[in-house]
Amino acid sequence: MKIGTVREIKAQEFRVGLTPGAAQEAVAHGHEVVVETGAGLGAGFADSDYTAAGAAIVADAKTVFETADMIVKVKEPQASERKMLREEQILFTYLHLAADEAQARDLMDSRATCIAYETVTARDGTLPLLAPMSEVAGRLAPQMGAWTLQKANGGRGVLLGGVPGVAPAKVVVIGGGVVGTNAARVAAGMGADVTVLDRSLPRLRYLDDVFGGTFRTAYSSKAETEALVAQADLVIGAVLIPGAAAPKLVTREMLKTMKPGAAIVDVAIDQGGCVETSCPTTHDNPIFEVEGVMHYCVANMPGAVARTATLALSNATQPFMLALADKGWERACAEDPHLAAGLNVHAGEITHAAVAEALDLPLHETASLLHAAE
Repeated sequence: MKIGTVREIKAQEFRVGLTPGAAQEAVAHGHEVVVETGAGLGAGFADSDYTAAGAAIVADAKTVFETADMIVKVKEPQASERKMLREEQILFTYLHLAADEAQARDLMDSRATCIAYETVTARDGTLPLLAPMSEVAGRLAPQMGAWTLQKANGGRGVLLGGVPGVAPAKVVVIGGGVVGTNAARVAAGMGADVTVLDRSLPRLRYLDDVFGGTFRTAYSSKAETEALVAQADLVIGAVLIPGAAAPKLVTREMLKTMKPGAAIVDVAIDQGGCVETSCPTTHDNPIFEVEGVMHYCVANMPGAVARTATLALSNATQPFMLALADKGWERACAEDPHLAAGLNVHAGEITHAAVAEALDLPLHETASLLHAAE
């Protein structure tokens, strides 16, 4: 199989879909690898690193899309890239379709086979290809929140950790999953007064057992969320429903109760955001104000630490990428139901239930596709 990767063109996105190490592994498995020139520069990988790994460097993304059987990316294909996809081509990347109907319809029109990192599962029910970026985004969130809180950025002028004689900032993390846990750990490590909200009592017990004393936990009822958000200097939205749009747990009315200059970092923005007033921003212009509250809603937060994020992502995606290349998508998905869970679009049909429900589109069951392919 010929595997291709291109330079990411989303604003301020510096990650790359294939590292030279991953390219070398693919070549060792007998596959060809083509890489757009300069694709890895943002993450610190030169073209010469890829050629040393056995990959071929080509002049532009068009050549990659025209020649590769499988495109491996990081972010969802942009409109110009979606026009280059073709039938029977495999696209392996983050998609986040539940909040992006235009992209979903373009992918359907392309008739390509589109497998989303964020819905591939593991035996324990976790999301192994989302987890590394969730870890990165979670650890970045308090840093970005601290920056947003600076007075020069429109914030309250509050130092997250305070100083002797001055109380630290109150941080509320909504969601106790991978993003929320990492955000809480880092915020508490910076000296903040942290509370994590979640609706899963087993998860709250786990957090209390493992991190007891580091931060507090609370059950995420509407009343408790309202009360804690009103007290917060920083709210970190870390809610995830796999494949589906994030629920709006912080309303505009709640913003009116918050302190002027308080900050929100909505990490869930890839899935539409868990704050009613959130809308995607970029690293170029990351902050906006609503009801006196500063919103940080960058949709590709890990792109800010591109090398760390690229290496972490590649560690997770490489085994699945090789399975797809070695076996083809039908056999790979038939043999691995967890990889099959990543199938979002095929031959013009939506194949993931949560995406179909979010976009109110017909669902074509993955099982029937795999059965037909046998």
